[in-house]
Amino acid sequence: MNAGVRRERLMRLLEEADRAVSATALAHTLSVSRQIIVGDIALLRAAGERITATPRGYVLDRSATGELRTVACRHTTPEDMARELNIMVDNGCTVVNVIVEHQVYGQLVGQLDLSSRYDVSEFIRAVEAYGAKPLSDLTGGIHLHTLRCPDEGAYRRVTQALKEAGILFT
Repeated sequence: MNAGVRRERLMRLLEEADRAVSATALAHTLSVSRQIIVGDIALLRAAGERITATPRGYVLDRSATGELRTVACRHTTPEDMARELNIMVDNGCTVVNVIVEHQVYGQLVGQLDLSSRYDVSEFIRAVEAYGAKPLSDLTGGIHLHTLRCPDEGAYRRVTQALKEAGILFT
């Protein structure tokens, strides 16, 4: 199959997916290497496709509904990271990303796309399995999260719960 046809099939697979799809799974389905998929995704993005890489794989930005809000947080332990993320999803919000301000590189953004406790547990499992350090380690634990909240009430519940947990940075 030529590259153009493969990229069309790749887009169809992402459009039909109800969750993130890993590069490895896409490579297996299309009978190519993972690196070919990574390159195809880069070219599709350059052509204007709204494909986001998450810790669990690629997703199409379907312009989900809800209010985008930002919260500033501070924590230093992996347990607090899990607690923070669970507070956000338990109150109905999706954790879109994490943002830190690095003194050399400026703003660094990590895409998360976490909407449930399952998503959070899979993210934490991946962090542990790869020995990854949270971006907030670069900034003494201070970081931002972009949240997609269904309404103002959900955002207020998140900020109140984060404040009670000692995680909200004020």
